[in-house]
Amino acid sequence: MSDEQVLQARAARGWRLWLVFVLLFLIAGAVAAKMLSLNVQEQAFLKRQGDARILRTAVIPAHRGMISDRNGQPLSVSAPVSTVWMNPKEFDRQNASITKLAGLLGTDKTALLKRVARFQKKQFIYLKRQMTPIQAAQVEALDMPGVYVDREYKRFYPAAEVATHLVGFTNVDGKGQEGIELAFQDWLQGVPGKKLVMRDLLGRTVKHIRELEPMSQGHDLQLSIDLRLQYLAYRELKAAVQAHKADSAAMVVLDAHTGEVLAMVNQPSYNPNDRSNLGAGMESLRNRGVTDTFEPGSTMKPLTIAAALMSGKYSPSTVIDTSPGYIRVKGKTIRDHRNYGELDLGLIITKSSNVGVTKLALAMHEDAVRNVFQNVGLGQISGTGFPGEQAGVLPFVPKKRLVERATMAYGYGLAVTPLQLAQAYLPFASGGLVRPVSLLKLDRPEPSTRVMPEKVANQVLRMMETVTQTGGTGRRAAIEGYRVAGKTGTVHKVGSGGYADDQYVSIFAGVAPVDNPEIVAVVMVDNPKGQEYYGGEVAAPVFSRVVGGALRMLNVAPDNWQPASSQMVMK
Repeated sequence: MSDEQVLQARAARGWRLWLVFVLLFLIAGAVAAKMLSLNVQEQAFLKRQGDARILRTAVIPAHRGMISDRNGQPLSVSAPVSTVWMNPKEFDRQNASITKLAGLLGTDKTALLKRVARFQKKQFIYLKRQMTPIQAAQVEALDMPGVYVDREYKRFYPAAEVATHLVGFTNVDGKGQEGIELAFQDWLQGVPGKKLVMRDLLGRTVKHIRELEPMSQGHDLQLSIDLRLQYLAYRELKAAVQAHKADSAAMVVLDAHTGEVLAMVNQPSYNPNDRSNLGAGMESLRNRGVTDTFEPGSTMKPLTIAAALMSGKYSPSTVIDTSPGYIRVKGKTIRDHRNYGELDLGLIITKSSNVGVTKLALAMHEDAVRNVFQNVGLGQISGTGFPGEQAGVLPFVPKKRLVERATMAYGYGLAVTPLQLAQAYLPFASGGLVRPVSLLKLDRPEPSTRVMPEKVANQVLRMMETVTQTGGTGRRAAIEGYRVAGKTGTVHKVGSGGYADDQYVSIFAGVAPVDNPEIVAVVMVDNPKGQEYYGGEVAAPVFSRVVGGALRMLNVAPDNWQPASSQMVMK
């Protein structure tokens, strides 16, 4: 090779070397420029993209307020549970832990995979709601991509079926569905908050960044009921329904001084902690104490007698001739059980004379009886705010409708709820005053309204006391050591063809103790099918056992206690 060729070869190699150097320099410059661009111009964008992959907004669950009785005993509380959910797009269907996951979820591998396949285009599906924290921890321990665990709360009811008609229940999302849970949903429900968290590729929270929205806890609620009396009333009412083969029953117990509901029980009942066996009819859900109406029958007679005394035409000693044991009113025959002859107003209540109250009602102004009924709260909502509360029926009866005026006087042709009937008896326990009834514990009694003179209320109360004494229709409502006043009622039920001859509603409404009334209570038993069906046979014994136990629980002093020596002499 000549010298010239050698020089040309060297020159070519040098040019190629410089070309490589220039290319490397350009590449280094491009890299540097891109790095500069990423750190200066696109830094915010990249940070957002990174945060979007690791930062998540998580819900801070709010604790629903507790419901308690008047003594602070819990009736409804929120227990921490967990929810397991999945993002099907992130889930690996070949994961070796699928069988274990399915077992923890209470299903099998095949069913789980079918469900995932059905929702494979979704980003969220529930796997199981309200798992125990221990079960949820086992799910988390599997470390399966696409499977997440969140915390929430589940409602638990310590009193179970005993208070369920009053307290109600919530759904799986914590929303009130029945009872107090529904009526006070806005008060009890908390407001969930939000927080920013950092999560790893498995969805596990590794760091709490900051709170975005504060969480607000729900407010607690204290009811007026006394759980001790609630248990007592529930037990006795259930036993009576079983013994008499009744369709249903309800009982309401009121504080005579404040109008607070101390107990409200129903049959049949259900367990709110396990509602799987409620059935399609949902008959057990109704709080019959405020939603079911019935004709009150003879329990209205004390109010009719009060109207007679308030008219100024009658006194307690006024005698009414009920012979021959029946009366004809515009072609309709109104009967007593037998011919009682001449009765004063007190004996009309004692013997429960339909003829006696009919003569009184037709001799008064056509609105006299209805006005008393309305003034004590019949025919109108009692204002507790309970869902589905009924106003009952209190019709206007023209002067010429003598039959309707007569039957209304002894409790037919109108309809009441057990709570309304209990409120209607409050004036007899408070000297003529009626108070609003309350399902919530009151710091002080609500203002009362006078509906009858104190003298009249006390006179009728003494008359009702004879009902529970020898010769009265409610002797089985008597309570040892206490004076009891009340009235029985036995009403024919309305069937498809009118009043049924073999179906009844048995009622007892009463006050105790007479000397210083503390409790007003009503017992209603629907369609007892045993040999006994009168109010004095079916409802009165329940009143005696429940109110007697309540008076002793509340440490109410006996007003009719006889020393042992006196009892021995009497025997």
